[in-house]
Order: sequence, then C-alpha cells, then structure tokens
Amino acid sequence: MGRKGVCCCCAALRPRYKRLVDNIFPEDPKDGLVKADMEKLTFYAVSAPEKLDRIGAYLAERLSRDVVRHRYGYVLIAMEALDQLLMACHSQSIKPFVESFLHMVAKLLESGEPKLQVLGTNSFVKFANIEEDTPSYHRRYDFFVSRFSAMCHSCDHDPEIQTEIRIAGIRGIQGVVRKTVNDELRATIWEPQHMDKIVPSLLFNMQKIDDIDSRIGPPSSPTGGEKEENPALLAENCFRELLGRATYGNMNNAVRPVFAHLDHHRLWDPNEFAVSCFKIIMYSIQAQYSHHVIQEILGHLDVRKRDSARVRAGIIQVLLEAVAIAAKGSIGPTVLEVFNTLLKHLRISVDFELGDRRSSAGSTTFSTSSKESDERIVQNAIIQTIGFFGSNLPDYQRSEIMMFIMGKVPVLGTTSQSLDTSHLGDLGTRRIQIMLLRSLLMVTSGYKATTITNALPPPFLDPLLSPSLMEDSELRQLVLEVLHNLIDRHDNRAKLRGIRIIPDVSDLKIKRDKISRQDVSFMKKHGQQLYRHIYLGCKEEDNVQKNFELLFTSLALITIELANEEVVIDLIRLAIALQDIAIINEDNLPMFNRCGVMALVAAYLNFLSQMIAVPAFCQHVSKVIETRSVEASYFLPETIFKDKCNLPKSLEKDEKNLFFLTNKIAESLGGSGYSVERLSVPYVPQVTDEDRLSRRKSIVDTVSIQVDILPGNNTDDKVDNTEEITFEALKKAIDNNGLEEQEKEKRRLVIEKFQKAPFEEIAAQCETKANLLHDRLAQILELTIRPPPSPSGTMTITAGHAHYQSVPVYEMKFPDLCVY
Repeated sequence: MGRKGVCCCCAALRPRYKRLVDNIFPEDPKDGLVKADMEKLTFYAVSAPEKLDRIGAYLAERLSRDVVRHRYGYVLIAMEALDQLLMACHSQSIKPFVESFLHMVAKLLESGEPKLQVLGTNSFVKFANIEEDTPSYHRRYDFFVSRFSAMCHSCDHDPEIQTEIRIAGIRGIQGVVRKTVNDELRATIWEPQHMDKIVPSLLFNMQKIDDIDSRIGPPSSPTGGEKEENPALLAENCFRELLGRATYGNMNNAVRPVFAHLDHHRLWDPNEFAVSCFKIIMYSIQAQYSHHVIQEILGHLDVRKRDSARVRAGIIQVLLEAVAIAAKGSIGPTVLEVFNTLLKHLRISVDFELGDRRSSAGSTTFSTSSKESDERIVQNAIIQTIGFFGSNLPDYQRSEIMMFIMGKVPVLGTTSQSLDTSHLGDLGTRRIQIMLLRSLLMVTSGYKATTITNALPPPFLDPLLSPSLMEDSELRQLVLEVLHNLIDRHDNRAKLRGIRIIPDVSDLKIKRDKISRQDVSFMKKHGQQLYRHIYLGCKEEDNVQKNFELLFTSLALITIELANEEVVIDLIRLAIALQDIAIINEDNLPMFNRCGVMALVAAYLNFLSQMIAVPAFCQHVSKVIETRSVEASYFLPETIFKDKCNLPKSLEKDEKNLFFLTNKIAESLGGSGYSVERLSVPYVPQVTDEDRLSRRKSIVDTVSIQVDILPGNNTDDKVDNTEEITFEALKKAIDNNGLEEQEKEKRRLVIEKFQKAPFEEIAAQCETKANLLHDRLAQILELTIRPPPSPSGTMTITAGHAHYQSVPVYEMKFPDLCVY
C-alpha cells in the first residue's frame, strides 16, 4: 500500500504534457490511439502553444525508443498523434515542434522496415501540405531529398514491397517540391545537387511505364487509384508538377539532369523514351521558357557531335519534337541559332560520310555502308527539323530563314557566309548543296508572299539560279521545286503535275489573279534570269523525265502567275529557242534529250495557247500535235517518256509540219492584238558575270560569241583564222561595191535589232561588251602599272578568292629619290 502511494505521488509530480502524452498510448498497441486522451492533449497544445516543442521532443523520445525496440504498434500511434497535433496547431510556436517532427520522420525513413518508411513518407506528405505563416530560414531538406531519391530506386526482392517503397519515394519527392516551392526559400530545391537526384529518380520510374503514348501529350488526368498503384504515372505527374513550377532562372537546372540520365542509360538509340520525356517537358513548362529547352538540346548536340550517327540522329529527333511544340508558341531569340547549329551539324555529317567513304576506298564492307546509311539518317533528320521549324514560323521570319539558308549554300562568288566546304572537295560540296536545297525546299513549302518580289528578292534569286547549282540533275530539280513553292501562290502546282498534252485546260480549274504592277516590274527586271535558267536547264545531258516535268511546271506557273502580253511573247520566243536546240543540236545532245525538249515545247505551247485563248494560235498548235501523233509520236510526252520508246536515228530539219513555226504563230497572234514584232528576233540568253568565272561551258560559247580575254593562254586550242592571200582575195578587197552592200546589211541588222529586240537583251549584250572591255583594260593596267607595296596589304585573287598580304615597312624598297 505504501509503495502504491509513492508511485501515485511520483506520477503526480511529472509535467502535465508528459502525463497527457503517456495517456494516449494504450496498454495494448492493437487498441490504437486513445481518442479521448488525444483530444485532451490537442486541447492542451492549442491552449498552451509554448508547450508544443516539449510535447514534440517527448513524443520523439518515445518514438525513438519504440523504433529501437521494434514496438511498431506504438510507433504508429506516436506518428498518428504527431499528425493530429500538426494539423490542429497553426502558430509561430509550431516551428520548434516541426523540428522534432522532421527528426522523427527521418528516424522512420532511416529504418530498414518498409512499413516505417512508408509511414514516415505519409507523415511528411501531410506536413508538406500545411501552409506556414512565416518562412523558416534555417530548415533544409537535403536529407529528405537524398532519402526519397534512394527509395525511388528500391530493388527489394518482393515486387509488391519494391513498388510500395518506390511510390513512397516519389510521393516524398513531390512533398519536398511542394513544400519548398511554396516557401520563400524555394530556390534551394533548384540547386544542381538536388536536381541531380530528383530528376533521375523520377525518370528511372517513368521508364517502367508500359503505355508510352500516355506521356506524349499534354498533362493527363489519371484516376486516384492509378496514381497510387503505378509508380510510372505518379513519377510522370510529379515530373510535370516540378517543371510547371520552374521559373526563368532555374529552368536549365531542371533540364540538364535529363541529358545526363539519357546519356548514362544510352537512351538516345532507340530514342522513344527520350522523345516522350521532352514532349512532357515542352508541354509542362511555361511557353515563354521553351527556347531555354531548345538551347539546351542544341548545346548537348554540340557536346555529342563526335558520337555515333544514331545517337546524333536521336538527339536531332528530340529537337524536332521540341521545336514542333515550341513553334506553336514562343520560340524566343533562338531562331537563327537553331538553323545555324543544324547547318553546322549537317556539314559535319557530310564530312563524316565522305571520310568513311575515303577510308574504305577499294574495299566495300558492310560496316562502312552501314555508317554511310546512318549518316544519311542524321542528314534527313536535320533537314526534317529545319523544314518543320521553318514551316511553322510566321512569313516575316520565314523569309529571313530562306535568305539565311541560301546564304549558306556554296555557290561561285559567295564565300563570305556559305558553309566551309573547301576540305570536302567537289563531291562534298555537291552533297552540301543538295542537303541545303532540300532544307530550303521544306522551309518554302506553303509560303505565300503577297508579291513575287518579296518571295524572290535579288539576294535570294541570284544564287538560287546560279550555274553552280546546275551541275547535277538532282540540284536542278531542287532549284525548280523551290521556285515552284515561291511562284505558285494559288496552289495550282498539283494540277500541273506530270508533263502531258492537256486536252482541255479549263477542266483543271486553275486559279489566277490579275497581274499586279509589282509582278510586272519583277518580270521586267528578272524575267530574263528565269528564261535563261529554263533554257540552260533544257541543254543538260543528264536530264531525266522528272527534270522535263519540272521544267514544264515552271513554264506553266510563270504563265499563270506572272504573264502579261509582253511576257507571253517572251515565253513563246523561249519555246521556239528550245525547239531550235533540239533541231540544230549544236551541243550534241543525246536523242532522248532532243525528243524530250520537243515534247516539252509541245506540252507547254498547248497549255499556253489554251490559257491565252487565241483561236488561230490554238489551231496551229493542235495541228502540229496531231501531225506528230501520226508521223512522229516520239515528239510528244505521252510517248517519249514511256519505259520503252523507239527513238529516231536523226531529226529531219525540213519536216516543217512537225515543228511550231514562228511566222505562223506571229500571224495568229497579230490578228488578236499582240505585238509580234519581237517574235522575229531569236531568243538569246542573258550573259552574267558568273558565266565567265564558272568552270562550266559558258553561255558566251553557247551563243557563239568568241572573245579572247586573256591572250597567250590556251594557244594550242586557238583556231587559226588567217586566210590565204590570193589574187581573188585581193580583187574582192578592192571591190568597193561589195563592201558598201555589206555595210548596209550590217546597219540594217543593227537597226532592226534595236527596234524589235527587248530592252533587257540589248542591255545584256551591251553590258557583256562593257565587261569584256573592262577586263581587258584591267589586265593591261595590271601588267603595266603596279602600285608600290603598302603596309595595309595588297589584294591578290587566287581561284576566285580574295587574299590580303601585308608587307612590313622595314621590308619595303623605296626609290632612291624618296629616301633622304
């Protein structure tokens, strides 16, 4: 009896908060928390908040002791009590209590018992959802980030326990993110040491998802049961939430660990998971930060530029998907940077491809061909990305990108901005040209300019129509397709696909508008360039059916979009000149090419005659076509472009009924009010400066203008034009009447040319003569007058490139009279 009294007396001396805490624990832990005593403890904590820290410390002491003794029933009761106290008390005095609470949660997480780890996680998540009145400047969550990240990688032998621990780890990370983002010190969670643990942990669980398609769109809304049972879905939603809370300053810290994870686990090839990850990123972040992600992808592509082709192709494919999403919103200042980086990697890929080809010269192995095909995959991915990005840009930006890409194309005379292909050789340069033109073709697709001048400004048109881009059949095809994209403003190209004799053009329902003043002015300034390109394109020996089809479409589109009466006459003159190419055959073209040109002229004049609707003209064209169908069907596209076509051995020039005659066309058009004087003047292509610099056969030679610019060179190839002096020759020289008649004939031809020839041709010929004289004069001055050396350097031209060589002052040699 005395001992009992002593015990009761000692219990009465204990602090009240301890007695209240002890009372909530039943004798048997299976009975659970004593609710009546818990209500008393809660009322006491709310009434005396200054006691909260002591209550928390005492509960932590009991919990630690129960954990060590493996009395998990009492551990559950203690955590339940802590949770209720945490939810009931909201005051500044709760902060010391929170420290005890977090200490107890850490104890549970450190234990090796899965149930305690899940219990501690659940308590932390409840705590994370509480909004505190004032921030805590000293509290850090480094331990929880590390521990929850480790739980996300749980490899327990029991699959159910493994899934349970991983889900707990993901929910814990989600709680840390929510708690720190809502705190004023939220910047701490975005530090690289934390992001390097959080992001890979989430990605590791996202890899285990079975249905990849559930991640590629905007944020989904799975049910609560799916979130709790599937670690992949839970990790995905946590990842989306993390990215959605990222701001301008910490976006890069959240994205860079993604690259490290993909590199470490080699997930660029195949890249399905990488693509889905970046789709999640692009859909989750704020639209104005999209360009940050694109910059990071470009930077990583630079870092991995020496990796295998499939890895680079995987990164570029990810960039394509990111650009596809970013182009719909804000893409920031990275437009030119994207294209510049992609074009740089295009050159690197071509360099790798040619390097592999050179290293395997003489031995064709499977591995080498596989490498080349892999590089082609990279190149196609780059072109697809450029095209998709460019096609989603507004018109004003797209025109800048068109100029940018065209400036990178290596053509003769434009070396300042073009890609450096000096070490690639002719094959590498040709490959780069094809790749860039394919990119340009995709960018120009769907581009609709108000005027043709905006679509084809001179800085863009001149290099596009350069002879440097005519040395290959595929190059010429790409150039014509780019022109089609820019000229066709009413989507008529699909109706003109394929070269054929169209019975009734009205069935095509071609759309066209009245020719604007700007378009008329453009054709006066640049029409000769377009005619010249078509004319020279028909004279190439490596033309195939597709080339002729594209040439026909080009002529038809110019007729639809840009032709007034003057342009129609020029186009007819061009068609007759093309017919003469096939008939006269000064260039020794194969018979297929000659018949193909004749078929092209027939198809185009049939189209043109119906477009301008002059009955007499239509009748003449139809008569020639009918005659050809009976006597020379190989002059028609339906026959010549068949797989097996019997070609003639020669073309008879005297068969006038098979040819389109200038005088017949002039008669038919003259009766309808057309000015047909110029039809009698043969078409002569315009001569450009590049023709004299190009390695190709010059147009100057084509029109039989032979001028010796540099005497002394190629003396073996010169034709000896000296005549044998005989009595008859001297007699003709003395005969003045013959000379006078020749002079009169020359004057008459000159006057007729200046009266009937178009101004552009006259200007072109005068400009050619002036340029030739200027070159000759410059050569004479170079030989006779040499300027003294200058410290600033002298310019020398080697292989078309300008080089400056400076001379130090102390090495100069001055005349004696200048030295004193």
